[in-house]
Amino acid sequence: MTEGIVSLSSAQARRIALRAQGFGVTQPATRIDRRHLRRTMSHQNLLQLDSVPAVCRPQNLVLFSRLGYHDIGLLDQVAYQDDEWFEAWAHEASLMPTSTEPFLRWQKARSQDGATWGGLVRLAQEEPAYVAEVLAQVAERPLQANQLSDVRPQSGEWWGSRSLGQLALDWLFRIGKVGIRRRGGFNKEFDLLERIVPAETMAVATPTEDDAIKELLRRSARAHGVATAHELADYYRLPIRDARRLVEELAEDGALIRASVQGFSKPAFLSPDVTRAKSITTATLLSPFDPVVWHRDRASALFDFDYRIEIYVPAAKRKYGYYVLPLLVDDQIVGRIDAKTDRAANTFRVLGAWAENGVKIEDVADRIRPALQEFARFVGVDQLEIVDRGDLAPALRAIRG
Repeated sequence: MTEGIVSLSSAQARRIALRAQGFGVTQPATRIDRRHLRRTMSHQNLLQLDSVPAVCRPQNLVLFSRLGYHDIGLLDQVAYQDDEWFEAWAHEASLMPTSTEPFLRWQKARSQDGATWGGLVRLAQEEPAYVAEVLAQVAERPLQANQLSDVRPQSGEWWGSRSLGQLALDWLFRIGKVGIRRRGGFNKEFDLLERIVPAETMAVATPTEDDAIKELLRRSARAHGVATAHELADYYRLPIRDARRLVEELAEDGALIRASVQGFSKPAFLSPDVTRAKSITTATLLSPFDPVVWHRDRASALFDFDYRIEIYVPAAKRKYGYYVLPLLVDDQIVGRIDAKTDRAANTFRVLGAWAENGVKIEDVADRIRPALQEFARFVGVDQLEIVDRGDLAPALRAIRG
């Protein structure tokens, strides 16, 4: 070990990373409830949102991967009915504990100063009276964009397909005046942020930019276990130049531990709060938007897993399929499936299944087939269908039950 630097094998780093993300935790024998969602969030610190419902909402799949079967509506209860979490712009649109709000104010101040999408800045500059009227209507009652008294539909290259009302609400969200709850169909309902985030949190003194970014880096480090500076910054999409400087300061202060990880081409940093699990026991599906795989270079370094989401690739050029889910067994990503939930046919369809090089296909099939059946139950369908495409598919099909 180099003086002051912790050396980790790739296997040790994988187990640290997975344990930090909430894998390998003994699942409760009782029914999953909001306490278990809170515990999962305490590991991850944020939950990326996405509206693609090919199998289910990706954020629901992230929770399934860690908790297994539970009431799929529990997330909406915790986040949008009870306001325990709130939506903010971090790793794209994300849910976070409301306690995070003070550490994002610097970001909103930068947006106010013009560091956001230029169309929103232009709107605020050219239509201040309209923006103020939209805010006044939200203050009267929570509403969706189409419930504004004057939605002002727009057309043309600059506006795109969104109305002026939608843009005004987006601007108010970016600068921290309004927050979002999701309603039926994953539609946005806007309310004053102060009616979503508790008063005691809103009253917390605003930290300096450096202090706020340092806290987010610490939270990112706890969620990663071990990571490079770029990976730490990416978790909350922090400005990389500031993040690199502040990561070094945190390491100098002992808030992060310098590490050398087998397979990493850059220096890494270890959270002092990590749990060094001797093993990880799990068998599950991962969302394309799961923190385990969303940073593609990290997935490659940790798991030797080359992953690309092909939603936006023309069908004829896709290698695996439209919506491909990695398969995690213990501390290895062992394969992938192309999947779709066909609600009209009451069926979860595996449209193709492939094993990674070097894994024992029959062993993977034995471990993953129960997870596929449990996931079908999770999304509320009765049938599991496996199409004979890919080298893993025949073994999965051969298992009955």
